[in-house]
Amino acid sequence: MIQTVIFDMDGVIVDTEPVHHYAYHQHFKQLNIEISPEMYASFTGNSTRNIYQKLKEYFHLEEEVQNLIQTKRNLFNDAFDKKEDLYLLDGVEDLIKELHKNGIQLILASSSAKVTIERIFKRFNLHQYFSHIVSGEDFPKSKPDPAIFNHAVFLSKTAKDDCIVIEDSTNGIKAAKSAGIYCVGYDSVNSKLQDYSLADMVISHFDELNFEKIKTINYC
Repeated sequence: MIQTVIFDMDGVIVDTEPVHHYAYHQHFKQLNIEISPEMYASFTGNSTRNIYQKLKEYFHLEEEVQNLIQTKRNLFNDAFDKKEDLYLLDGVEDLIKELHKNGIQLILASSSAKVTIERIFKRFNLHQYFSHIVSGEDFPKSKPDPAIFNHAVFLSKTAKDDCIVIEDSTNGIKAAKSAGIYCVGYDSVNSKLQDYSLADMVISHFDELNFEKIKTINYC
């Protein structure tokens, strides 16, 4: 029986993609580089560090990766604090509360930086529901590398067969499957150019999931 649900954050719990998109593209303008929609979509699920490492190599940027990260982070934080119309995705709060009420352990495994996760968790009062928070900045490789999910399972102290992952990105789904974990793909209206073919189940709204349905998932 499923005992632990591992959530991604961006695109699953909250749609911060417009804020990230704004911050990244403001920074791209400052750097005088052009990023195609396809290249930008390929970044989904990657940590900021890995994204800028790739950009530095691809565009031969002279600035240090840490400085690039900090500039983007400042742009994001400023936009995040000013954006009043930022909400949890439809239905996810009810699912989180229902799972928590019924004794399912919830773990966050997000590629976002710890400061970004903290900003969102504090704004929406989510700390009370999650036993652990895992940030992609703590790992040398981003999703689709499975390290972040392997660590989440380790923290859960439950077997992989008793865990599921909820992800919205190609890279996140690949990471979950590489870790050997059942993966629910969340194909929302906010998803752009993502591939859900490897997911074990695909949903388009969180009302398609509930405690009874999740606890009986059988993954071999």
